[in-house]
Order: sequence, then structure tokens, then C-alpha cells
Amino acid sequence: MDLLVVQRPQISEAEINEARRKFVIEPLEPGFGYTLGVALRRTLLSSIPGAAVTQVKIDGVLHEFSTIEGVKEDVTDIVLNLKELVLRSDNEEATTVYLRVTGPADVTAGSIELPAGLEIFNPGHHIATLNGKSTLAMELRVEQGRGYVPAATAPKEAIGAIPIDALFSPVKRVTYEVEPTRVAQMTNYDRLVLDVETDGSMAPADALSAAGSTLVELFQLFAAVGEGEGGLVIGPEEGGDAESGVLATPIEDLDLTVRSYNCLKRENVTTVGELVQKSEQDLLEIRNFGQKSIDEVKGKLEEMDLSLAERDF
Repeated sequence: MDLLVVQRPQISEAEINEARRKFVIEPLEPGFGYTLGVALRRTLLSSIPGAAVTQVKIDGVLHEFSTIEGVKEDVTDIVLNLKELVLRSDNEEATTVYLRVTGPADVTAGSIELPAGLEIFNPGHHIATLNGKSTLAMELRVEQGRGYVPAATAPKEAIGAIPIDALFSPVKRVTYEVEPTRVAQMTNYDRLVLDVETDGSMAPADALSAAGSTLVELFQLFAAVGEGEGGLVIGPEEGGDAESGVLATPIEDLDLTVRSYNCLKRENVTTVGELVQKSEQDLLEIRNFGQKSIDEVKGKLEEMDLSLAERDF
């Protein structure tokens, strides 16, 4: 059965600030604006992984309803402040970080001692106020996750360990609008305007890309149910060819491990075309990118009949 080839939609974006962007996708077949808008919004808000503080231990404190001598805030207020930390972690396992400050002082997120692979995006965020020569010492556990995990569901820990409600999602807000647009003489096509705002730990474009990759993985399950005949086929990019299409593939589509993916993203390697311009030595110079990650990348490129660049000496 012949497939109907439709015009390839184009994606444009407008930056409002570093953490917020508007994406315009057009033209879409009639009705697909709402189909994509609903799916992308729900995926962005619920399925993008992030990092958060999930537990705190404070010296001299047994439970969250305590007070600390010489500290203006009670423990409940401190816990609420810790919930608002904006973090990004490259570590797949839970990470323990420490804070120790002697007053008088305004304790901020920048006072937390961070290991490699962990970053705080609001270092000026207030945690507590110390009066006199009091000391505030705490141990925080940072984990990766998705969505919202209430403290009540956390496993019981030792006395003094206070669980914290964790909002892992780096996406703060997503709205969408569907507007009519014209294709030739047809005026019933859709234009999807997607407004994405994050907490700053992830770029809006990266969040949208991750949401798209998640939906592709899910929809491929249905594509494999039958022979798949009779569906719509999106036409090629204007002036594009097969090779340039492969090189434009986002690195998200390579299905790399979290460590390899995050390392490449930090170096602004976003497509296969940018990746194949790197040599093996170039990649080894990236922090936390070891031989295991090199072998993984080379294997993925070989599946596409591509390889890393040869370094000139």
C-alpha cells in the first residue's frame, strides 16, 4: 500500500531567557497540534529526570520539629529551604554532600561542599541564619529521579535522618497553543507553539529533546505490532540527503548511558555530526569520559557506518 508523504514540519525557537524558550512547530497535519501538544507537555512535566535532596542529617537534631541553638530558623524551615535547591548530578548513584558553617553567618547553598559531578545552580539560595558563634553542620543526600517523590514513601532510616519531599523534574512550567497555519491553499493545518521553562539546571531545548526521545521509544512499541502499512511518511528536509540526515541525528537517539550523554552535552556535542568530528583523544580529554565511554560511542557509530575522526599528529 502506498504511503502518503506529507510536508516535513519545521521547528523554530525564540529565547525568552536562559531558562525559558518558545518552540514553534509547523506545519502539522490537522489535529496533530493538540496530539503533540498534550503528549509533549505531560512528558516534559513528569518524565524528565533531575536531581534533588532526598534526606538531611543535622548534628544535634533528632527530628524535623526540633530547634537548633543559635540558628534563627527551626528545622522545618531549613528543610523547606533545602527543597528549593536547584541541582544537577552526573552521578547515577546517591551522593552525600556536607555543609559546616560557624556563625555569625548567612548560610547559603554556596556553603555546601560539592564533589565532582554535582552542581548547584542557585548558590545564593538562603538555607539558615546563624547567630553568635553557633555551628550548623549537616549531611545531605542527593539522588537522581523523576517526578515528585513524597518523603512519606522514603524507607525508614536511622534516627536523625530526616526525609525530604523530592521534586526531581527540572521543568517548572509548560504551556502550549495550537494556531491555524497555511500550506499552499490549505488553511486548516496546525501550528504548535510550546512554551517551556526550566529551573536552570537543564536547557529548555534539552528538555524538549529528552521528551521527544521518550515518546519515540514508546510509540515504537506500537509501530512493531503489525506491518505498519498505510501510515503517513514525513518528507525529507529541503535540500537534505540521507547522509546529512544521519549527521543531524541528536545524540539522545544514540541511547548512550547517562554518564556518556551528560559528558558530551557539557562539551556542547549535540548531534552525530559534531560527535564524528571528535577523535578518541579529544573525547578522553573530557572530564569523567573514560575508555568504557569511548568504546560505547564507537560501537554506536559503527552501527551507523560512521567512526570517530583520526587525530593528526
